[in-house]
Amino acid sequence: MPPALPSSPEDEEVPAVVAGQGSTRGVGEAIDDGKGRIFPCEGCGADLEFTVGTQHLKCPFCGFEKDLEFQPEAVVAEQDFDGMLARLQELRREGVQDEQQTSEVRCSSCGGQVVFTGTLTSSECPYCASPIQRENIHTSEFRVPVDGVLPFLIDHERAAQELRAWVKARWFAPNEFKQKGVTGKFQGVYEPYWTFDFETFTRYTGQRGDHYYVTVGSGKDERREQRTNWTSAYGSFHRFFDDVLCFASKGLPEWMTQALEPWPLEECKPFNQQMLAGFLARTYDITIEEGLQGARGRAEAALNQDVRKRIGGDEQRIDRLNTQYNAITYKHLLLPLWLLAYQYKGKLYQVAINGGTGEVQGERPYSAWKIFFAILAGVLAAGGAYLLTQR
Repeated sequence: MPPALPSSPEDEEVPAVVAGQGSTRGVGEAIDDGKGRIFPCEGCGADLEFTVGTQHLKCPFCGFEKDLEFQPEAVVAEQDFDGMLARLQELRREGVQDEQQTSEVRCSSCGGQVVFTGTLTSSECPYCASPIQRENIHTSEFRVPVDGVLPFLIDHERAAQELRAWVKARWFAPNEFKQKGVTGKFQGVYEPYWTFDFETFTRYTGQRGDHYYVTVGSGKDERREQRTNWTSAYGSFHRFFDDVLCFASKGLPEWMTQALEPWPLEECKPFNQQMLAGFLARTYDITIEEGLQGARGRAEAALNQDVRKRIGGDEQRIDRLNTQYNAITYKHLLLPLWLLAYQYKGKLYQVAINGGTGEVQGERPYSAWKIFFAILAGVLAAGGAYLLTQR
């Protein structure tokens, strides 16, 4: 599919300081300030941040570390899709509005007012760089709550290494680009995803095509021609789909997010805002209904291939394919991405790195000369092969 230029960090909803006033706070407990949340260090009172290497909260100043806190009964579990859909529809009938409006959060470190807009839920104070989060958005009763978070498993240094290897492996990139590499600021972002499980039952009818060859003409005009014998085919089968992913944000193109798969979803932890400390985070703007449609589209593409394999032969025609979807469940997850925007000769590109595996996908420049010579070499090779067959 054709690439599309994803949004860059300049296009993000950036929090802005509205005012700066002094503040006081306690040490050692999470602070809810209006609709904001931070996690103070029990040693010095600075703001704790989630550290990829240790998977703990850590103070960047005094080195104090704190384990993540989970409720004993907390698990990342499948949720009933129909039940959630009914609840959301009831809220709409009651006139309840979605909480995506602009909100102001007071930074407990410096007292500045930080403005959150759109789907941004976790950021840092641009006045003092303290991590700060918008409270209750991920657990709001008016929205689908987050079930699990895959914490960053790939740290900033490893992401930079993977990026350098990715640049060197771009065969058709300009030599200057490969030599200088990519420079820019990494942003660690937790992006929203839906995953869906469902049982499918598919009925199909179609035709199987088997090739055979006949000799036509005579003398110098004699040649073999391919013909196809078509026979009817039909059948039915069950298939279970597990964790079909749908990116729940409009910030990156579909081709890029799907190319970043697979994800180590078995490493997901129950939702805990502590894991978001020090990183950007977003809530969804693709609804759960829209997410299911996207997941069904991916499932239908896989079922189409299943049907062709079942029909068999050299060619297949699918006349009718009907699929029922049953026992639909979902999970709402936050998955980690390292995002980087860079410029090359005045043009903006963006790269995304899977924060769980290190897989790199993104935009890159192309060398017109390299492409030209590659095509020329292919044409010459094909021409040489043809001449050999005429001897």
